[in-house]
Formats: sequence, structure tokens, C-alpha cells
Amino acid sequence: MKAVILAITAALVLSACATTTSPTGRRQVVGGVSQQQLDQLGAQAFAETKAKQTVNRDGRQNAYVQCVVNALVAQLPPQYRGVRWETAVFVDKEPNAFALPGGKVGVNTGIFTVARNQDQLAAVIGHEIGHVISRHHEERITKQLGTSGLLQVASALAGAAYGNAAASTVSQLGGMSAQALVLLPGSRTQENEADEVGQRLMAQAGFDPAQAVNLWQNMMAASGNRSPQWLSTHPDPANRIRELQRDVPALEPVYRQARQSGVTPKCG
Repeated sequence: MKAVILAITAALVLSACATTTSPTGRRQVVGGVSQQQLDQLGAQAFAETKAKQTVNRDGRQNAYVQCVVNALVAQLPPQYRGVRWETAVFVDKEPNAFALPGGKVGVNTGIFTVARNQDQLAAVIGHEIGHVISRHHEERITKQLGTSGLLQVASALAGAAYGNAAASTVSQLGGMSAQALVLLPGSRTQENEADEVGQRLMAQAGFDPAQAVNLWQNMMAASGNRSPQWLSTHPDPANRIRELQRDVPALEPVYRQARQSGVTPKCG
């Protein structure tokens, strides 16, 4: 009976999926989880990460990150702009960052060794927020729902549908939330899309889009021109740099317009 219920639930969940278009015009299949559940998963993953890692209490660095986040968020569509975005800086030498549904941004202190000014930090965070507004987390979870190994997700959603508290959903998904939303890398298609969306976002927010190129050059130099381990599933850095360079001329007018309109972030 349990197997039957799980199968029916999975079928119901997958039938609720929808085809949509990403910010770059790419076809996506989403809808495996509701926005409320997605936000809960983001909050759970963020809490898990803060519990496992050392949170940096440096007020200046935290204010710096929050300032960049605020500048980028001000340019987002209304449904994301209206969220109270929470940030955390983690004591970790690995140059990494992430953003989660529900308005969560995490940055490792190691990122400051390669993101050497506010524009380069905006390139990092813009890329991560690009994943959120392109619905990449939802897209991945929707895809994962079709696999037998994640029928527990369908079970949890069924419980919520039949009246269990939302907290029960988060509890049952807690073991995989950080993995699904933080640890599992996006596909190369998603990474390329986040680059494109993030670079445009930083230009709209008054950050120099050419600095995204400098950021990745710094990344490569810091790793001895080898791709860092955490980038092993990402696009080839050399190709990534070329594509970012390719898009700079089209984004320069966007950047200039933002500055002329008074959008001039002063974060550090």
C-alpha cells in the first residue's frame, strides 16, 4: 500500500510540473515543488550550513556583502525584490558562494582573495542570485523527483498535501535539502545561464560587467591556472572567460545607463 501511495503521489507531483521559459529563453520543466516548499528548503539548507560551518562575525565584511546583495536585489523582478534577503559570511578559505530560494546568500571568506573589489564580488553574487531567479534549484528538484531514489520527496509532499504541518515537509526533506540546494552542482547549461543572467544583473545594478572577466582571471591565477576542485563540474574557465568577454560590449550601455540614472553602489 505504501508503495502504491508513493507511486500515486509521485505521479501527481510530476503531473503538476509545467514547462516555462528561463530568463535567457531556454525551455525549462519546473513545478515539482511549490514556491513555499522551495523557500522552506532554502531556509533549511541555510540553517544547516550555518550550523556546520563557522560564521564570520566581522561586521565590516558582513556589511560589505550585504551592501552588494542589496544593490543587486534592487534590480530583481518584484517577486524576488520583495523578499528580505539574509546573508552570512563563513570562515572558509575556499573561494565560494551560494544563493538559495527564499532570499539566502552565503559567502566564504576565501572569496575576498579573488573578488578584490565590489564589482568582482557583485559578479560572484550576481551569478549565484542568477541561479535563483532562473529557477535552477526548482528545475533540479523537479528533475530529481522523477528518479526512484528520491521518492521520499514525493512522500513528504504527500504528507503535506494531506494536512501535515509544513514543518513536517522540511523535516523529512532536511537530510537532502543542503545537498540538493547547495552541494549538488548545477548543470553546465545552468552555470552558463547563471553567468549570463548574473553579468546582466550586475550591470543593471551599476557594477562594471567587465569586472566579471577579471574575477575569473583572478580565480584561475589563484589556482595556478588549474580549475579549482569546486569548479570541476562547471564550464571550462577559459571558455567562461571568453563568453563573459563576448558579452561585455552589449552590457556596457546598460552599465552606463544605470550610472547615469544614479545607480552607483558604494559598498567598499
